[in-house]
Amino acid sequence: MRIGDAAAAAGTTPRALRFYEERGLLPPPPRTASGQRRYGPREIARVRLIRELLGLGLTIEDIRRCAHRLDLLDGDTLPPYGSPGCDKGSGVVQNRIAALDREIAQLVTLRNRLAAAIGREPLSLAGRCRRGG
Repeated sequence: MRIGDAAAAAGTTPRALRFYEERGLLPPPPRTASGQRRYGPREIARVRLIRELLGLGLTIEDIRRCAHRLDLLDGDTLPPYGSPGCDKGSGVVQNRIAALDREIAQLVTLRNRLAAAIGREPLSLAGRCRRGG
């Protein structure tokens, strides 16, 4: 299928498909004699997986670092952690979680500084989770 149809099937845009290809997340697809990209079910599944990973908070760079292993995954859903194709040793997910934890800590610190400036109580991360928001 052509790029517009493939993008629609994957829930994205042709521009995103070209971007994923430029960044090394999506291998260059075969082309027609006139130079148009052709996509099949395997590429659509890969784009859906890329979008799922992005939706989970991974960055383009995170996914690029393990893009060579995306074809090991079955279909367009994530396998259980530690299963084949989801290498525990890669550290991509652990690094992203650590970065998110650092960002959360920075935001809580900033929030507490702002709250202190207007005379409100500080917020502990544990207390915030227990109160549900």
